[in-house]
Amino acid sequence: MAASTYRTADVDGFKIFYREAGPKDAPTLLLLHGFPSAGHMFRDLIPRLADRFHLVAPDLPGFGQSDMPAREKFAYTFDHIAGVIDRFTEVIGLKRFAIYVFDYGAPTGFRIAAKHPERITAIISQNGNAYEVGLSEGWTPIRAYWEDASQKNREALRAFLKPETTVWQYTHGVADATMVSPDGYSLDNYYLSRPGADEIQLDLFGDYKSNVALYPTFQSYFRTHKPPFLAVWGRNDPFFLPPGAEAFMRDIPNATVRFFDAGHFALETHAAEIAAAIRDFLPH
Repeated sequence: MAASTYRTADVDGFKIFYREAGPKDAPTLLLLHGFPSAGHMFRDLIPRLADRFHLVAPDLPGFGQSDMPAREKFAYTFDHIAGVIDRFTEVIGLKRFAIYVFDYGAPTGFRIAAKHPERITAIISQNGNAYEVGLSEGWTPIRAYWEDASQKNREALRAFLKPETTVWQYTHGVADATMVSPDGYSLDNYYLSRPGADEIQLDLFGDYKSNVALYPTFQSYFRTHKPPFLAVWGRNDPFFLPPGAEAFMRDIPNATVRFFDAGHFALETHAAEIAAAIRDFLPH
């Protein structure tokens, strides 16, 4: 089993922490995590792929072990997050790579793909949405904040930051909750409890509307470039619905869509099955 290493890269003065495993001359897969997690969400997937692929899993700005500057020094928008990760790939020397996108990692990765289509060899989306039809009613309070950025609507979103909500995100839709290790959600809750993290996450809830506004741009990229595409979806996700996975086939007819009896954090219960799907999908 290939060992993982844990490194930091200086991205124009911004410290980005990342996990890396596998031969550097093998095909590269960039793993992009979501809310409220970090690269540790790939801890079970990486060992299952590192014999064949070069894997890189950065913590997004403001998440995990990467820098979390004050909001006055760094505007927490998805454009800025994608810009830092785009530069990160250049700083560590990634020329061409596939992307695995989940949750917030999807608008991050899709921005990079649309900007540099020549660099993207394939896309794997695990509950990483790019279609309005994929958004559940769970987004209703966040949508209210998009439409009226009042303090009242902002404060209402704090329910998403509660420790019990993180646990719920991990366990909702899972057939057997005893299969979900407490390690992941406990670490996420630790990161969420840091001073200032709550306001940063509320900022990002507000800015998520910029991702929905870019859906037509992402879809145009899919139609124009038709990257090899695999959707591996927890069908019981309370935020990103199965029709969102199937919608990729509108723009990429050869896309492969696979559903698993899992929730939002499908890797917590189905890392082996998702790894097998990736091994079948990606050339090596």
